[in-house]
Amino acid sequence: MTELSPYHEDQELDNNTSDNIHFRDILEQHISRRSLISKTASGAVALTLASTLTGCNDNDNNNSNNNGGTPTPVDPNQKPEKLSFSPVSKNLDDIVTVPEGYQATVLYALGDSINPTYAEWDDNNIPSGPSFQFRSGDCHDGMHYFGMNASTQRFDESISDRGLLVMNHEYINPTFLHPKGPTKVDGRRPEDEVIREVNAHGVSVIEIKKDKTSQKVEVVKNSIFNRRITGSTVMDFAGAAAGSALLATAYSPAGRQTRGTHNNCGNGYTPWGTYLTTEENFIGYFARSTTDDALRSPEEIIALKRYGLKAGSGSRYGWESAIGGVESQDLYDRWNADAKADMATKDYRNGPNTFGWMVEIDPFDGRQNPVKRTSLGRFAHEDSACRAVVGQQLAFYMGDDSRGEYIYKFVSDAKWDANDINGGYAAGDKYMNAGKLYVAKFNNDGSGQWIELSFGKNGLNQTNAVYPFNSQADVVTFARLAADSVGATKMDRPEWCTVNPENGEVYVTLTNNSNRGSSYPTDAANPRTYEDLYNNTKTQKGNVNGHIIRFRETADLTTAESFKWDIYLFGAEASMAANINLSGLTDNNDLSSPDGMWFDPRGVLWIQTDDGAYTDVTNCMMLAALPGQIGDGAAATTSNGTETLVGKKVTDETLRRFLTGPKQCEITGIAMTPDYKAIFINVQHPGEDSDDYATPASNWPATQTNPNNTTARPRSATVVITRTDGGVIAG
Repeated sequence: MTELSPYHEDQELDNNTSDNIHFRDILEQHISRRSLISKTASGAVALTLASTLTGCNDNDNNNSNNNGGTPTPVDPNQKPEKLSFSPVSKNLDDIVTVPEGYQATVLYALGDSINPTYAEWDDNNIPSGPSFQFRSGDCHDGMHYFGMNASTQRFDESISDRGLLVMNHEYINPTFLHPKGPTKVDGRRPEDEVIREVNAHGVSVIEIKKDKTSQKVEVVKNSIFNRRITGSTVMDFAGAAAGSALLATAYSPAGRQTRGTHNNCGNGYTPWGTYLTTEENFIGYFARSTTDDALRSPEEIIALKRYGLKAGSGSRYGWESAIGGVESQDLYDRWNADAKADMATKDYRNGPNTFGWMVEIDPFDGRQNPVKRTSLGRFAHEDSACRAVVGQQLAFYMGDDSRGEYIYKFVSDAKWDANDINGGYAAGDKYMNAGKLYVAKFNNDGSGQWIELSFGKNGLNQTNAVYPFNSQADVVTFARLAADSVGATKMDRPEWCTVNPENGEVYVTLTNNSNRGSSYPTDAANPRTYEDLYNNTKTQKGNVNGHIIRFRETADLTTAESFKWDIYLFGAEASMAANINLSGLTDNNDLSSPDGMWFDPRGVLWIQTDDGAYTDVTNCMMLAALPGQIGDGAAATTSNGTETLVGKKVTDETLRRFLTGPKQCEITGIAMTPDYKAIFINVQHPGEDSDDYATPASNWPATQTNPNNTTARPRSATVVITRTDGGVIAG
């Protein structure tokens, strides 16, 4: 990505300097093999959100990969016993490669119009900044499909031929977003470029239709549901921090509203039919001068540093430098977090506090503002997975994507009632405003605890040595500091979360950590540090390839304050030593840096990669998996001597590569229609490392239909994958 300022990713990735114990500090000198083997919980397995929110059609058990004929009838409620599609080989091609018998079609790319009034995208005539309120944003990411009832025009989990596809636009690749890349004039960003960039962030809601016979999917361009939520859309606050002085700005002195959402990475969805978008690396959008600390209290400085906004921090895109003309100057000034006035209600010193939340969007209701649900805590939200069990409280699982950060859980006070389906923001108020926030601590013996983050408990009060908490608003706004003070376990960049519909177990991707083994000692839950040679030129160190951890709540209760865990899968190259390649990966399923991840209701796990460690061999990918359960493996010792818990080794029949993406992309976002005949994925930032706009390293998505195209701009896009015989996806 082209950088316009002193911003660097490390500003956001490594800000946990707390003294929390690592696993090494609590590991015993010797742990027996027997004591490390985790036992699964007994009793009835609770239902999960995945099995209640979507339809019931199942996987295709037809092993044929031919292009014609009628698919063999299958039991729509049965998980496949093994994967039978032809595994996609590792490659560096500039297309989305899918198995034999499947086809990939570009559905919705950067700049595509969602309103018939606006012209289609033209590489040689980049549209104006304001027009991106009616066009696809950039860097497509988390995504979900909501079936729509034709009569009521409301959410219907059983509908596959008509629905709303909702997706994040995490950030931008300014090299290709503007006619000739981003510019500055006299040290300032041109206003039209800034408007284009702000509007290219956020979320898209688009209506799609699917032909019942051919399975062809199209965007309904004239749908009344099509809309964009951008970096300037008005948002309401709700929950523990709403109305707090910590959220007070010149725009909303009462701390009840803000404008925009950005750096929307992973996503979630609720059992009542709304979309959750996460605000991840939000802090780099703000600037602070070198002199601002002198105007701040000691407590403010502690919080600003913990979230990565130190004095002298430059912003990622320089939006604060624009001069208003088309828009109010206030829309640009808000990106400067300096204390410029005599009180916070007159400037934007609290601007950073208005981001980093979970945002609820009702895709079926564009009349009300999206809502930032503050009770779920403020951190670099990567994703959210909701576990819904009728008669129990809802549990939302969340990761904080940064080195050494934590895994969180929010449990609602209200018990789930299926009568609240289609309850919109009122249901959100019921289930997401009142509840308890927890952070995870993993023990050496395969057990773990959820530590409550509530004001007045576990030392979270005014006398706290880490930060003087005065209210629950303080606790949720500075959730990282609260988690530091209660001794949560530092993890290797917690990313996406998902719930296994078969047994309620929760899976979390830990994508990698280059500092594991140095500033972060290895431990049982983050057990590997090793070296790998990239392209025979660069030595990579730490947890190079990442892993996936999973845990199961005690007694399968969403309200449980303890759990058991093991590591389901270790990323690795197939040729690595067995004490690094602990999952037994082969050339058909080896991977690096697991990131996006989602269980479909059949129990098929989809794993996506956002990698820079194995891209000398293959582009990023998506795999299908059929996991077992906690305790199905054994104890193991890594190459560096750390003992840990490992799930059962995978085989080519239980983990298999389903697709690879184009050059220099991330594969992310995953959604399916309830009949399992269309699966959607997002291709983010193809050609990301291009030197300039004139010499792109990728020409995708144009290359998807014309592999010889060497001139087209690379654009992030949503892809729909169907079977050529019209059957269900993945066998």
